[in-house]
Amino acid sequence: MCHIMWHIGSMRTINMRQLRDTRQIEAWLKAGETLRLQKRNRPLAEITPIDKPAPKEKVWPDFAARQREIFGDRVLNVVDEFIKDRHGRY
Repeated sequence: MCHIMWHIGSMRTINMRQLRDTRQIEAWLKAGETLRLQKRNRPLAEITPIDKPAPKEKVWPDFAARQREIFGDRVLNVVDEFIKDRHGRY
């Protein structure tokens, strides 16, 4: 029943017969997924892993180091260059 709750749509659902496939269920649980158990398209339970893996932290590049590598110690004032370039045109 996909019209029950739209935010549950991303949760993996399994039925009673699929409980026999313990390898697949174990793999999903190890991956941190919560499973919704259904019988005749009606939710019975949610199976959640005990130890959910920590969310991966996004690693951002060191932009300051990149800037130093490309431009060295030069200070670029883009606004002044823009004004100087446009001066007298408008």
